[in-house]
Amino acid sequence: METLTKQLVLLKDLSASEIQDAVAQLIDEQIVAETKADFLVALAQKGETPGEIAAFAAALREKSILPPIEKSWRESREILDVVGTGGDHLSTFNISTTVALLCAAAGVAVAKHGNRAVTSTVGSADVIETLGIRVDLTPAEAARSLRDHNFAFFFAPNFHPAFKHIAPARKICASRGRRTIFNILGPLLNPVRPSAMLAGVPRPELCEPMASALQTLGLRRGMVVCGEAEGRHLDELSTLGPNHVAEFYQERGFNTSVLTLENFPLHPATLADLRGGDKFVNAEIIRQILGGKERGPKRDAVLLNAGAALFVAGKVKSVVAGWELAAETIDSGRARLKLAELAA
Repeated sequence: METLTKQLVLLKDLSASEIQDAVAQLIDEQIVAETKADFLVALAQKGETPGEIAAFAAALREKSILPPIEKSWRESREILDVVGTGGDHLSTFNISTTVALLCAAAGVAVAKHGNRAVTSTVGSADVIETLGIRVDLTPAEAARSLRDHNFAFFFAPNFHPAFKHIAPARKICASRGRRTIFNILGPLLNPVRPSAMLAGVPRPELCEPMASALQTLGLRRGMVVCGEAEGRHLDELSTLGPNHVAEFYQERGFNTSVLTLENFPLHPATLADLRGGDKFVNAEIIRQILGGKERGPKRDAVLLNAGAALFVAGKVKSVVAGWELAAETIDSGRARLKLAELAA
């Protein structure tokens, strides 16, 4: 690992076999945390290439626990995840989690992969649990919930046991004020291996390499987004400004673009309108949105992101059509009923 760190300091990229070696040592409890932290910092300072990101994800996915999902069921539909990497430090409510629940209510199979709060105020696991939905499912229970209810939460620590040997090094990096590749790997490590994904990143320059990594890992459909909001960047699609998008689809190839908002019936809003609170506040916001009682900017943010997610999942032909389906799913009561079903 020290040799690889020296290579990174010289700005030399890592090969796939070198990344396999690095991952083996990162999860080796005999290697001291400071050595691991030095490696992770050197990699971040060099800048991770799309190939390195994909290779790290592939090597770590090999160490994960796979839920028992029938091949025929998997191949008969798109399986979607909606996730943000975090790291935008804007304290918005749990938009991705709300969108995931809404997409399940609209008839898409959603495998939500997440954790408790790390870089955000309230993690997806925190708010899902507060809504009364179990996050401590075994792999078999999670697979059954996905099949029977079109939704399951896959709690990252239950599926990535090797990560406990990386956590001390990540804490050292955080104490140094350094990001690492693990700040962007989360969306790539869903143990279900979803076929479609809407992923948010906190910096526009991450959209293209993240989308390229997802495509390399075998996803059929993917969209990586970063929104602009009052001079800041949001790891979601933003209703407050233009959105940077990198996307790929089997039938259309890879594309980068900027999504603007003139086609969407948005309420006037500021960043403050999208802020949440603790897990209890955010859970109530989700209930209000999915129950049809919240009709303002927070609902708009969810409809925009749900529109994109439903498009990525192949449920609709455009983001605008996805917005309309998401709104109808709420207004018909189906979203409220799905939330009640999952919390039963």
